[in-house]
Amino acid sequence: MTSAPRPAPLRALAQLPLTVRLLAVWLPTRALLLLWVFKAFTAPGPDVTADVEVIYQSWYEILRTGTFPLDDVTWQYPPAAALAVLSPALLPFLAYSAAFFVLAFLTDAVVLGLLRYTAGRPGKSAAGAWVWVAGAPLLGPTAYARYDLFVTAVAVAALLAGARHPRVQGALIALGALLKVWPALLLVGTPRGRATRRAWTTALAAALALTLAFTVTMPGALAFLSFQRDRGTEVESLGALPFHVARHFGWPGRMQLNYGSVEFLGPYVPVVTALAQVLTVLACAWLLLWRLRARAWAPSTPADAAFTAVLLFTVTSRVISPQYLLWLVGLAAVCLVFRTGRMRLPAVLVLAATGVSFLEFPIWFSHVAASDPWGITLLTVRNGLLAAAALSAGRRLWRQTVPEPAPRPALPAQAAREKAGAGA
Repeated sequence: MTSAPRPAPLRALAQLPLTVRLLAVWLPTRALLLLWVFKAFTAPGPDVTADVEVIYQSWYEILRTGTFPLDDVTWQYPPAAALAVLSPALLPFLAYSAAFFVLAFLTDAVVLGLLRYTAGRPGKSAAGAWVWVAGAPLLGPTAYARYDLFVTAVAVAALLAGARHPRVQGALIALGALLKVWPALLLVGTPRGRATRRAWTTALAAALALTLAFTVTMPGALAFLSFQRDRGTEVESLGALPFHVARHFGWPGRMQLNYGSVEFLGPYVPVVTALAQVLTVLACAWLLLWRLRARAWAPSTPADAAFTAVLLFTVTSRVISPQYLLWLVGLAAVCLVFRTGRMRLPAVLVLAATGVSFLEFPIWFSHVAASDPWGITLLTVRNGLLAAAALSAGRRLWRQTVPEPAPRPALPAQAAREKAGAGA
């Protein structure tokens, strides 16, 4: 039975070069994001550009004097984050926020270029580029209104460089980790042997050198450690769901802005926060066990392992901000660049979770803040999709790389009984 022929416009589109097809979707979606952050139109809910226009710009004014924001508890980022906040100075002819959004757009284009270039090499696929083209705009204007896009670009470049240039990969991972910590997880999947030694030693040396440079030249480079330590359970995290429900049954706690995010404060919150940290430690232990047991290393394994690690740490985190989904979209895109990859289902789940995140914030964040049924439903669906993606990714990574235990040889008496039973 033959399939129905595709309509002529689709056939014509399929015959266009891949780059043209990618740009045919990337350009209008990114134009929409730019119009959004430049406020040509607005969406319901909080103004997502406020972080850039108010918080980032206030940090910029402090950082340009040669010091970190020593008295601002919302500064919870490693020292290289200063580079992202100061980056609009590269476009001095634009206002701060405008320059930031333009740089986000250009960084988005760089990520697409890296994925498109890699897709043309043997054993690679264009699926990764399509994941990025479709996935980033699912987050809405938040994609361009946080510096996480810059961090994601560094992580994508590090994973794509790893196969041929482990030292470059290590240096990029160090930079990413000093921008926002999580790219350090990319080291978990480096191939055994020389590649791991080169990537890990370069990453450690580069991280130490950069940290020392910031510590010597700018006071307060490590102040973020104490500010980050004191964070609690953010209202969008997996651990916040019981408190959203408990508010309907007389739980006396409250929701308020705390350490730069909206958190729950009150009875049992410290217990849930501690439990989240325990789960993160368990996730780390599982990754270590996987690393020790893994034997079959496919070309996609470093990206698959990085994607799995970041998924696990996102799901178990005390905080799941919408921009975290951008990290996962970027890593999912790299996974699907490799034809040997097994992360298609987790990638689809992440894309779905990204779309729901846009509904949860900013569109209907008022429902989340009110803990009403619709807000609880959105959080449950989003976090459920992320949890399912993490479990699926972990299972697929394990099955692809850890060999099945060999069957134990039968004892002589058992073998004789089996032989007698077969003869009967």
